[in-house]
Amino acid sequence: MEHIIHSLTDSARLLPFLFLVYLLVEYFEHKNNGLLQGLFAKTKGLGPLLGAALGTIPQCGFSVVAAALFAKRTISLGTLIAIFIATSDEAIPLMIAHPDKIADLGFVVGIKFLVAVIAGFLIDLVMKEKTEPECEHNHHHFHGNCENCEGGILKSALIHSAKIFIYIFIVNVLIGYAAEKLVPVMQFISDNIFVQSVLLVLFGSIPNCAASVALTELYLAGKITIYSLIGGLCAGAGVGLMVLFKQNKNLKQNLGILITLYGIGIFVGLTMQYFAKLI
Repeated sequence: MEHIIHSLTDSARLLPFLFLVYLLVEYFEHKNNGLLQGLFAKTKGLGPLLGAALGTIPQCGFSVVAAALFAKRTISLGTLIAIFIATSDEAIPLMIAHPDKIADLGFVVGIKFLVAVIAGFLIDLVMKEKTEPECEHNHHHFHGNCENCEGGILKSALIHSAKIFIYIFIVNVLIGYAAEKLVPVMQFISDNIFVQSVLLVLFGSIPNCAASVALTELYLAGKITIYSLIGGLCAGAGVGLMVLFKQNKNLKQNLGILITLYGIGIFVGLTMQYFAKLI
């Protein structure tokens, strides 16, 4: 009971920070919904670079749009992968709410951006898929918060803040329970970097914002390394993956994208763990 109260207190303390971040994100998304019109078409071969930059913006809004655009072959496969890798979903707002982790946040975003750019250009170089210019009358209204915007940005930010608060509370309760009742299991995962990386990347690929919340909270609680966090976040793209499977009818290609993200996540996580030990 004590760790439940403690989890509730810690989660409630983050609410003002989360609401402010989500309000800013909602404002940005509503003010800039039209900017994606023809943006990728104008940049042509620089799609992965632009995609990686857009993916670093908090929430999974751009990954949702990217999935829809890729299904229409408006953007390349490399651009889609770059956006998916760079996307951190809820990790950025949660780490912003912890001022002592700002430097770590910069490290996470920077590494993910670098990996996204490299992977995106390499994939485009190998695949060389053709894209079609987007018609001017097509408008893509994206939502990283995944809430209906009819009630305005204030309502959307409030609903999303409440939803993430519940996720954080549940995750913290589970972490507290595991730390108390499942000590051998938690210790094994913490000590075995390979198992940690494989499991977390698999978990990170779940197409739901709860995955990024859980990964970030595990890191903030000191249960996993920052390298495992990066690996797990590289494999996740929020609900963007769900939209991809829904709108892109090529199931084999969708599975290939999912496996590619999983492979990149494991490679990045384990590689960084290895070099960290050498330093």
